[in-house]
Amino acid sequence: MPFKVKDESLAKQGALNIEWAESQMGSLLEIRKRFEKEKPLKGLTIGMALHVTKETAALVRTLETGGAKVYITGCNPLSTQDDVAAALAKAGTNVFAHKGESKQEYYEFLNKVLDSKPDVTIDDGCDLISEIHKNRTNLLDELKVGTEETTTGVIRLKAMEKDGALKYPIIAVNDSKTKHLFDNYYGTGQSTLDGILRATNILFAGKNVVVCGYGECGKGVSSKAKGLGSNVIVTEVDPVKALQAKMDGFRVMPMAEAAKAGDVFITVTGNRHVIRTEHMKQMKNGAVLANAGHFDVEIDVAGLEKEAKQKRRIRPFLDEYVFGNGRKIYLCAEGRLVNLAAAEGHPSIVMALSFCGQALAVEYGVKNDLRPGLHVLPESIDRQIAELQLNALGVEFDSLTREQKKYLSSWKEGT
Repeated sequence: MPFKVKDESLAKQGALNIEWAESQMGSLLEIRKRFEKEKPLKGLTIGMALHVTKETAALVRTLETGGAKVYITGCNPLSTQDDVAAALAKAGTNVFAHKGESKQEYYEFLNKVLDSKPDVTIDDGCDLISEIHKNRTNLLDELKVGTEETTTGVIRLKAMEKDGALKYPIIAVNDSKTKHLFDNYYGTGQSTLDGILRATNILFAGKNVVVCGYGECGKGVSSKAKGLGSNVIVTEVDPVKALQAKMDGFRVMPMAEAAKAGDVFITVTGNRHVIRTEHMKQMKNGAVLANAGHFDVEIDVAGLEKEAKQKRRIRPFLDEYVFGNGRKIYLCAEGRLVNLAAAEGHPSIVMALSFCGQALAVEYGVKNDLRPGLHVLPESIDRQIAELQLNALGVEFDSLTREQKKYLSSWKEGT
């Protein structure tokens, strides 16, 4: 089959949601206009593993307008928006995704994308790239370039590169300033709280919110939680980031101590078992746990399942766990990405920046003969994306005068 979605009848609503997203993604639409004229991706097959959302659909349409044949699946079992997947399928895109995939289906769909023998890969979390290197090495010779969307994927790619295992060029779109300074900070900050609110409808004001990790995502989550009136506690293993959190006005303490104080716990580290059973045993009755990292490993869900005496689903994306003493803990979205499992992910205007980066990274990668390994986009492309976004927002900004340019390029003038 050219596609596998949950319900084709949802296509009409999906098309409306894509239209709504694109109304806020003017910068990406400018790239689409140029792609339509120049067809820089003509003849290419692009295999994608991204969250199948209305914003991702806007990227798919941009790549197809540029001449590419696109095959797409999700990069998380709970993040697909089924109406969007149906709309893409109806429009002729090869899409294999639905919300609530089993692990078997998840990898089956990854391999359906790889069966297209792509020239280019676009990944979010590195699962597509990993599958190629583990089980589909026959595809490596024909791959021109790949791109990676998120921090977790870049962490995995750096490990691959260190081991000499990365066999084709990958552009770390996440490392562009117009991605991680905006998507990670503003997007994750808002959408994570949105997901928790939809799952629980709790009041954040007055709550002790423990944010595990103070990278760009953790900074964004902490800022938005503070904005809702929460008392934010940060846990960190990096002394520089811990110091930043302290200077930003947040309490900083080890997880063992924070476990006793927190009402809401949010993991954004990209690491494994940040919240473990020994921490859960110390938590207050009614504590809420949520993960905003890419994989469902940051909270030890298996340990929680083993420790709890009872479990029941009390809301669509909220599970109640009861310990032997009657104390209850609530887990959002099965410990998966709460902002995409329980909500809609980042706002469209933020994703416009990230997906400008993806579209231009594909174009850059196929036009340049890159060596196997990890790459970042040139600063000039980062600036181009920012200018496109400012223009889309109707914002004017200054430019350097001739005198200023000369001053900045010279070392001779001092006090």
